[in-house]
This record gives sequence, C-alpha cells and structure tokens, in this order.
Amino acid sequence: MRAGGWTDVAAVSAGGVVGAEARYAVGELLPHAAGEVPWSTVVVNVSGCFLIGVLMAVLAVLSRRARPPRVARPFLGVGVLGGYTTFSTYALEAHQLAAAGRLAVALTYAVGALAAALAAVWAGTALTRRALR
Repeated sequence: MRAGGWTDVAAVSAGGVVGAEARYAVGELLPHAAGEVPWSTVVVNVSGCFLIGVLMAVLAVLSRRARPPRVARPFLGVGVLGGYTTFSTYALEAHQLAAAGRLAVALTYAVGALAAALAAVWAGTALTRRALR
C-alpha cells in the first residue's frame, strides 16, 4: 500500500459510516411501500450528487489557491457521499417496480432519477464555481 494508504482507508471508512447513517435517516423520514416510488432514494441520490459537484468545485479552487487537506476527497467524496448515495439501491428499486407490474413507473423512475442526479452534479459544480469567483 502506498504511503498514506491506511490514512485514506480510515478516512473512507469513517466517512462511509457518516454517509450511511445519513442515508438511513432519510429512509426513515421518507418510507415507501413496495410498488411505490422510492422518494427517499431519489432525495439521497440527487442531493448527494449536488454535494459531490459542490465538493469537487471547492477542491478544485482550493488546489489552485492553497493545498486542500489530503484526506478531504477520501473522507468527504468517497466516504461520506459514497456512503450516502446509493445507486445500487436505485437499480434494485427500478427492477422491483418493474417486477411489480409498474413498468411505466419503473422506467420513469430509472430515467428521471438518473437525469436529476446528473443535473444535480452539474448544478452543484456550476453554482459553487460562480459563488467562489
């Protein structure tokens, strides 16, 4: 393992705990029954994508002006936001909607949630760049 590798592993692990707990909390606040649109997953993935856009823009600016903390990206990006977002659950839920006979809802969910997540990354990056000018 490279120098600092165990520090990165610890940062990702600690951040993952924080992110997973936050995702669990959103799931508890926005429960859904089988066959319903899983709004908690949409909220988690879209907000997480927005925040990853914000984080990457902030780190890019910091890297030009100073040196950001070395563990910022592993802790916040991979750990917290990686543990918070859940695209595997998104895929499973789309499959479950289709399997429950809600094909139109499944397709709308699959395409709409992905489009919203991509738009959120773009918006987070663009708004943060503009704010930091």
